[in-house]
Amino acid sequence: MKYIRYKKYEGDDWDSLDMEGLLDRLADFLLQSGFQSEYYRFSEMDGERTMDQLRQAVLDALMDGSMFSDEKIKEMLEKLQNMSPEQREQLADRLIARMEQEGYVSITDAPQPTQRQQQPGGRGAWGPETHAKFELTDKSLDFLGFKTLKDLLGSLGKSSFGRHDTRDLSTGIEASGASKKYEFGDTLNLDISGTLFRAVKRNGLKVPIEIEYEDLQVHQSEYQSSCATVLMLDCSHSMILYGEDRFTPAKRVALALSHLIRTQYPGDSLNLILFHDSAEEVPLSELARVMVGPYYTNTREGLRLARRILERQHKDMRQIIMITDGKPSALTLEDGRIYKNAFGLDPLVVSQTLEEVAKCKRAGILINTFMLASDYGLVNFVQKVTELCRGKAYFTTPYTLGQYLLMDYMNRKTRTIH
Repeated sequence: MKYIRYKKYEGDDWDSLDMEGLLDRLADFLLQSGFQSEYYRFSEMDGERTMDQLRQAVLDALMDGSMFSDEKIKEMLEKLQNMSPEQREQLADRLIARMEQEGYVSITDAPQPTQRQQQPGGRGAWGPETHAKFELTDKSLDFLGFKTLKDLLGSLGKSSFGRHDTRDLSTGIEASGASKKYEFGDTLNLDISGTLFRAVKRNGLKVPIEIEYEDLQVHQSEYQSSCATVLMLDCSHSMILYGEDRFTPAKRVALALSHLIRTQYPGDSLNLILFHDSAEEVPLSELARVMVGPYYTNTREGLRLARRILERQHKDMRQIIMITDGKPSALTLEDGRIYKNAFGLDPLVVSQTLEEVAKCKRAGILINTFMLASDYGLVNFVQKVTELCRGKAYFTTPYTLGQYLLMDYMNRKTRTIH
């Protein structure tokens, strides 16, 4: 696995600040779910970010001092404090320009470089009248996913991980078991010595050695299965209620899981579904922008969409990972209308949801549920889900969600694959 190494800033030139270090300090801001916004109750999946917000986040990261070494932190903080507000904005704009140049952010509706020079604030300044906005690039998402994954595995004491092992043997390239007689359809990874031995044993030692079809021996290797996963994220309003942001940690885990699959399990697939009043598939590239909203919890619609996606996947294992903190409280009716019950555990909603769980089981799809709440009614509902599909339920918190989820994914094993 490729590692990215960065260190604390130790020089005097602001332009030599490490952009990966800065991006790491901005992670909470870049992946925010709306929890910190005073208007979050009225935002519906609004991923719009302005340059003013990014500029302020950069200045907060600098004033925090964590980017500087212990020897330089006092000196650099004094320099920042001695700057005028205009000079600080210029510094932030210079760093943002570097982030754009190095491919970490994409700026839209921005003035041309010649126009930036003419605006108050000097080089790289985006005036408030430009209405410039920024978006994270794939490079930023890849780095944030890697950093989250590294932190999570570090806390588990894991330094390396491989593909999904099973108890079966196959005729692959990496030999790890005894050789076997060749059968039609096997990978022709010949065991030369075994093949020659069988030919000599049959005809005796003579030249040339006559090799027949029945003499062919092939190496066996451990069969490593592939897995198709749909990650279902609950983005209902309860994910940012009760004084706790539960959605941002879920987004971090999704990024880490995506990086893990892409780098260590290239044969696996990952799809992302957000469920609320309804449900929709979201590209992983848009994950950093999604936010919670004033939604109910339509678990059944999320499961239905996940099942349709997985039924198109030709993998040995198919599973749904559902992260939720609320009871099912919405249902899409046959005519397209959405039936809602704010109190949750409505008999109609629960029965229809459990019927969809049964369909997933019949399709050979496993459902693992990661609960971010311990409500008695929700616990009973999740227990019924796990009983129906023979999956697992994890009672966790936003702080331990990533550890539970990644360990469950990496430890997944298949008993028998025919």
